[in-house]
Amino acid sequence: MGYLEAAHKFYKEAAVTPQPGLCCVTSKERCLPGFAIPDTMRKMNYGCGTTVHFGDLSPGETILYIGVGGGLEALQFAYFTRRPQAVIAVDRVHEMLETARDNFNLAATMNDWFQPDFIQLLQGDALNLPVKDESVDVTAQNCLFNIFEQDDLMQALAEMNRVLKPGGRFYISDPVTTKPIPEQLRKDERLRAMCLAGAMTYQEYLNKITGAGFGTIEIRARRPFRALDKERYNLSENILLESIDLVAYKKPVSAGGARVFAGESLIYFGKERLRDEEGYIITRDIPQPVCQKTADYFRKLNRCDVVVTAPTYHFDGSIGCC
Repeated sequence: MGYLEAAHKFYKEAAVTPQPGLCCVTSKERCLPGFAIPDTMRKMNYGCGTTVHFGDLSPGETILYIGVGGGLEALQFAYFTRRPQAVIAVDRVHEMLETARDNFNLAATMNDWFQPDFIQLLQGDALNLPVKDESVDVTAQNCLFNIFEQDDLMQALAEMNRVLKPGGRFYISDPVTTKPIPEQLRKDERLRAMCLAGAMTYQEYLNKITGAGFGTIEIRARRPFRALDKERYNLSENILLESIDLVAYKKPVSAGGARVFAGESLIYFGKERLRDEEGYIITRDIPQPVCQKTADYFRKLNRCDVVVTAPTYHFDGSIGCC
C-alpha cells in the first residue's frame, strides 16, 4: 500500500467515525456574526492550521478547497462568497464527501445565510483536479501535501497553479520539521497519513512551492504543532514539528528568484536617498516590510543607517518595497 492509499483508508475511517483532535492545532475558535458550527463538523476539523484569512476574501471570488474533511473551512469560505457553487470542495474519499454533505445540510438549519448549494462537492484527486484551467480565484489545502511523495507533490502543486487565474492566491497549511525526519519514520504509511512523518524543512517546503511557479509568498503563521519524542519514536533526539500557514501568489518568478515575505522590516534613517537591490526607493523613517531577498541584501551591506528586523514568520499582506 502506498502513502496515498494509506491516507485514503485512514480518512475513510475518520469520515465514518469522527476523531476529534486527529491532527488539529489547538487554537481559539474565530467568531463570525451569525456563524454557527455543527458539533460534528467541529469534531472533524482535520487540519494542522487554517487556510481561511478573513481580511483577504471577497464575495465575487470562486474558491477551490482540496480535502473537504468535515467541511468547516469550506463553510467559512462560503460565509464570504454566499452564492451557488462559489466554493468547490474536492475530496478523493467518497465517505468524506457524503459526511460533509450531511454536515452542510445540518449547517443550513443553523445558519440563515447559508444554503447547501453554495458549496459544490466533487470527487477528485489533488493530482488531477476536476476543474478547468485558470477558472478559480483562490485554491486552498490544509494538512495534505506532506503525505505525498516528491513527484506527486510537484504534480499537486502544478495542478494548483494550473486552475488558478493569473494573480490568484493559493492558501496552504502544512507541518514542517525543524530537523530532518529519519527514513524509517518517513516510510511509516500511517504516520504519513497522520501528518507526522512526511514533513519537510521550512526551506525545502518553500523551494517546492516556488519551484511550481509561485512568484510571491507570504508567511501568515508559523507555530508549534507536534513533538516526535525519542522514546516513543525510537529517535536519537526529539524532533519539533511546526505548522505553517502561507499564501502563494500565481505571479511570475522574478529573475532574482521568488519573493518570500516572512515578517522582516527595514527602517532607514540616513540623509541621502536609498534604493534597494532592484532600484526601488526606501522611504525614510518608516518601517518598510521587505522580502527575504531584500532583507538579506541590506544585512550584507551592514550600513549604520539601516536596521533590518528578524523574521517574525507572520506577514499580514501589507505592501512593502518589493
